[in-house]
Amino acid sequence: MPACPALMIAAPASGQGKTTVTAALARLHARQGRRVTVFKCGPDFLDPQIHAFASGRPCQNLDFGMCGEDDAGWRLARAAADSDLILIEGVMGLFDGTPSAADIAERFAIPVMALIDAGKMAQTFGALAHGLASYRPGLPFAGVLANRVASPRHGEMLRGSLPAGMGWFGALPKNGDSLPERHLGLLQAAEIDDLAQRLDKLADALATTATVDLPPAVEFAPAAVPEIPPLLAGRRIAVARDAAYGFAYPANLETLNQLGAELLFFSPVAGDALPDCDAVWLPGGYPELHAAALTANRPLWQALAAHVAAGKPLVAECGGMMSLFEEIVDKEGVAHRFAGLLPGKAVMQTRLSALGTQFAELPEGRLAGHTFHYSRSETELQPLLRASKQNGDVGEAIYRRQRLTASYVHFYFPSSPVATAGLFK
Repeated sequence: MPACPALMIAAPASGQGKTTVTAALARLHARQGRRVTVFKCGPDFLDPQIHAFASGRPCQNLDFGMCGEDDAGWRLARAAADSDLILIEGVMGLFDGTPSAADIAERFAIPVMALIDAGKMAQTFGALAHGLASYRPGLPFAGVLANRVASPRHGEMLRGSLPAGMGWFGALPKNGDSLPERHLGLLQAAEIDDLAQRLDKLADALATTATVDLPPAVEFAPAAVPEIPPLLAGRRIAVARDAAYGFAYPANLETLNQLGAELLFFSPVAGDALPDCDAVWLPGGYPELHAAALTANRPLWQALAAHVAAGKPLVAECGGMMSLFEEIVDKEGVAHRFAGLLPGKAVMQTRLSALGTQFAELPEGRLAGHTFHYSRSETELQPLLRASKQNGDVGEAIYRRQRLTASYVHFYFPSSPVATAGLFK
């Protein structure tokens, strides 16, 4: 069996510093020449960008709901055979959600390090740590790391509050190096100019704690990488990739490559023309934040209209779909002219509009995915179908015009490579 040191970084809740500490850990060990592979629990796009930057290797997602246990199993086994350390960032609180970070840790026997924000507590730290460790019998709980600690004496007090025998990974002091955020989460890695310096400073702080030591090796059941037929061999797929269209799962890009497609990346924000291609993918992102540059790129929208009129496939997800409406109305109420390939407009909201795993029974096959957006669409166009939520309720609309497929759903291509090939053929 492939074996590799592995650690799950979890917490009692969101906002404790999981992403920052996981990335700093990756940076700490990568600086020592170790091959570090980071995974993120849940269908997140932003945290994996930070982890990929920190480790120098792609960060993929583990989510039993969207990705499935088999997908998680073979990706972990592959990483174990090719890495010196596997780090996994949990999602929300350790036991939150179905599945939770605890479910994944228990399924694969990955030791859990609980990161606890101790900035406003003393001995209650021990009670919280005890609860996390004992709430679920059988959970491979390794110990705790205290975050945002006021002083060495505060750290000693926290450590002294722990139950006898509980692992202590150390204490991190309060600092101003939390990663910057916006409404969908952290800024994208490429948007944080001083990301390397931030991570190095945090890695230096971790170097004085027990996290500098490798965790125990975990054995992962051998699992072969699924064989994918080259259904897109010879096909050229143009993929938008920049600050406005950055939400692409690394596993999706890998699946398209395994299907035999040639990927041509271009930047609508930079004014790039549409590459000579057989199909186009517009991932999600922040088109509303780059409206001036995107509305000025009229040749691109005209080329996309001609592309669709010629019967060629275009897959547009969330922000990609928003861009295809006639207008996007930003949070200030200003309307921006966009592609006009779909009637209507996308209107930004001040609150989250939708969140959760979705499943789409497309004519090409069943695809799993996820939705997470702060806008709503207003259109007269009737959907081809609606996705379904995990509980069976009606989910997002999926629109189709000729070979244009658009939805708020971010599809996870490995959930059905055959259906994915159908979308782009």
